[in-house]
Amino acid sequence: MAVKVDKDLCIACGVCMALCPDVFAAGADGKSEVIPGSDESLPCVQESIDSCPTGAISKE
Repeated sequence: MAVKVDKDLCIACGVCMALCPDVFAAGADGKSEVIPGSDESLPCVQESIDSCPTGAISKE
């Protein structure tokens, strides 16, 4: 499973970073990105996907 953030859809609202700070962090552009090497199987990842207002986060 790979978690992806679509930078074109991300509005840098910070919801995913607040819900799952061990997986999501703000990039140089302020938008969310997945922290390399993070545990993408944490339950908060799905919560972040479900809570993203623009649907920018997905699992592949």
